[in-house]
Amino acid sequence: MTGDDIDRRHHFAQDCAREAGAIARRHFRSCEAASNIEKGRHDPVTQADLEIDRFLIDQLAGAFPADGILTEETGGAPARHLWVIDPIDGTLNFARGLAHFAVSIAFCIDGRTQSGIVYDPVSDEIFTARRGHGAFCNGRPIRVRTTQGPWDAIVDAGYSSRHPAADYLRLVHGLLAQGYAFVQNGSAAMGLAALACGRIDGFCELSLKSWDVLAGLLLVEEAGGWTGGFPHGPGLLEDHEVLACTPALRQSLQGLLLEASPLRGKTPLPSV
Repeated sequence: MTGDDIDRRHHFAQDCAREAGAIARRHFRSCEAASNIEKGRHDPVTQADLEIDRFLIDQLAGAFPADGILTEETGGAPARHLWVIDPIDGTLNFARGLAHFAVSIAFCIDGRTQSGIVYDPVSDEIFTARRGHGAFCNGRPIRVRTTQGPWDAIVDAGYSSRHPAADYLRLVHGLLAQGYAFVQNGSAAMGLAALACGRIDGFCELSLKSWDVLAGLLLVEEAGGWTGGFPHGPGLLEDHEVLACTPALRQSLQGLLLEASPLRGKTPLPSV
């Protein structure tokens, strides 16, 4: 696949994300958005999720029929040329009328993300990254913030009910003990976009899927930040820990995530 082929997909995906965002805006704060199906605890799917999912699949499959497609709502399988999509990242926010959600579209070749689009339909901000070509918000270059240390940093520490609350509390305790401020805003794609443009300084979560983060991780990388990456191949379908931050915070946040990880030896939760 040539650079022109990737560019064509990159620009086509931006148009698709904007159209998908228009669908989300039409449903946002409506009776339809408030009535949803619970896939799991605090894990709803709305009519807008399903409509956007079908729209994006139809558009991308029509334009690039040889490409594979993996989405949160429909599924899929790894492929050499693969679209990875979350029709609405932050569905719980969307369903409750909270204006913090995004359409996320990534395009990958041979297990490496080449194009990432995160579109916030409410603020009409589109965050874009093409590997090796930088990161942008509404066409303007963006960079991660120059962070001095934990005392100067805000971290979005995402929560998932798929892991014991004690693991998350251990992570939050570690952040506070080292002097970080933290938020939990409910959308990984939006958190990573905020990191890429310098609004926050780090993002971490103990359990996320590929469609939540691939586009946002590329944004952070192309904006000069550090990311722990995300496994490709069969790993695209599994839950993984995610960490991204400004370079100055890497060592500190890696240590905190390791302490909170469900994979480490269990220790009593420290008192705050």
